[in-house]
Amino acid sequence: MILHRRKLLTAGAGLMGTALLAGCDKFAGTETGQRTLKVGEDANEYVQRLLMSPTTLAREFPASMISPWFKPNGTIDPPDRAYRALAARNFSDFKLSVDGLVQTPLSLSLADLRALPARTQITRHDCVEGWSCIGQWGGVPLAEVLKKAGLKPQARYAVFHCADTLEFEAGPKGGGRGRDQGASLWRPTHPGAVREAYVQLAAADDWGGPATATDAPKDDWGQGSPAPEPEPAGIPIRYYESIDLYDAFNPQTILAYDLNGKPLPVSNGAPLRLRVERQLGYKQAKYVMRVEMVESLAGIGQGSGGYWEDRGYEWYAGI
Repeated sequence: MILHRRKLLTAGAGLMGTALLAGCDKFAGTETGQRTLKVGEDANEYVQRLLMSPTTLAREFPASMISPWFKPNGTIDPPDRAYRALAARNFSDFKLSVDGLVQTPLSLSLADLRALPARTQITRHDCVEGWSCIGQWGGVPLAEVLKKAGLKPQARYAVFHCADTLEFEAGPKGGGRGRDQGASLWRPTHPGAVREAYVQLAAADDWGGPATATDAPKDDWGQGSPAPEPEPAGIPIRYYESIDLYDAFNPQTILAYDLNGKPLPVSNGAPLRLRVERQLGYKQAKYVMRVEMVESLAGIGQGSGGYWEDRGYEWYAGI
């Protein structure tokens, strides 16, 4: 009977997901459509949590099944001067900030992270655009980092702040260079469009200039003093993601610094990317600079829990 119940629940969730994906954008943009999508997301999360425990693992694969090339998607080489300065020094002065509702705020170098207990896993990355790749990820379980920081009782979510700027909004009083005022980047419509835009920018050498020896990281991520040559005027909208404590403490949720036995390439998210293996690809935030523990997602971004979620994607993307 348990097996039959599980089949029924899984099939129901699948049918609901298919129906929602087939809905038109016009309906999704209405208040009724948004409520319907939220019901579908809540049902997906409920079924997933009902059938799985906090320690349930995604399928892991043998080394023989590793994809010969792990496709990069979204941002492939952040143009931000602060990031490029870090990359130019091979991330030797990178520090991961862990703050918010923690007992002990942390600032961890890659060496510090590599000194913590590690995990290696071979898993499949499933993109919302329909493709998948299998890769071997090595990194530190997020649980180890959070245990080291110590959570305050109010902490409910981990928010991952990333280095890559995807768009600029005009600054106060309309004085900034927003996307309609000459900014290099524009608002993408889906994850694949980000990669296409960055390929075009690279071909045009429209990256705001290469990092120089005097460039220092901006202080957005707690990395140091502002760069002497500022980023384009305006408010940078950087990628961010979030998960709750249920997924944060899953054994397969790691901050990955290796891919297929080598340091993570820039195109795949160096120096750190999140791997939360039971969710779709857009949840696997790249270029992670800061982990902030919060009680609510309401005051971050547009309040939906992630860059793409603020633009209509589901917060819980379980598979």
